[in-house]
Amino acid sequence: MIARLIRRLERYDVLSDEEKQVLTDAVARVREVSADEDLVREGDRPTESIVLLDGFAARYKLLRAGKRQITALHVPGDFVDLHSYIQKTMDHGVVAITSCRIGLVPHATLRTITDRYLHLGRLLWLHTLIDAATHREWLVAMGRRPAFNQIAHLLCELFLRLQTVGLTQDMSFELPLTQAELGDVLGLSTVHVNRIVQQLRAEELVTWRGETVTIEDWPRLQEVAEFDPAFLNLEREPR
Repeated sequence: MIARLIRRLERYDVLSDEEKQVLTDAVARVREVSADEDLVREGDRPTESIVLLDGFAARYKLLRAGKRQITALHVPGDFVDLHSYIQKTMDHGVVAITSCRIGLVPHATLRTITDRYLHLGRLLWLHTLIDAATHREWLVAMGRRPAFNQIAHLLCELFLRLQTVGLTQDMSFELPLTQAELGDVLGLSTVHVNRIVQQLRAEELVTWRGETVTIEDWPRLQEVAEFDPAFLNLEREPR
């Protein structure tokens, strides 16, 4: 059920069979969620944290005028609101971008895990630290990188994150976001996003057909993006 979460955590360090079973047993129930449905809303005080089993979700903030800024994208294997266990009150929302299947882990169970399984607790802590590192990369990209480089950086990031949980095929992956949603991620207009996507194609960096993105020149895409994957902590080592 949570094989992708386990696969992600195993990228950071070795998990024992007992730790894998603890994670499996932690999911109290599973729900199907429709596209555009909020998983949690700003102001909520959740008593469970959500593991994304299938589908794409997004963390977001709404401005008073109704404009939305997406501050994180979540892929299968992500805990989308692990921090709510400690933070208590949500200061943002999480929405399903596609139809999703989610696993719900009670905060009482997370308390037991962090109290009794210290190594596993450290790996879950690392999970939230990588979320924070990804936020920093997005902030730098939005503040200092041209839009073309910014989109290139996002594609590099998503490819490696999806590869980690077994959701790439060769150099291809599914990106089920509309250009309007990409605009909410990047802080760009839909017209600007469309222009940059066309430029990526014209320069033969990617092929983008429907929801399928194929990276045609990985070294050059990384160079354009100034992409350093260190923030994703993909090296396995003792934690």
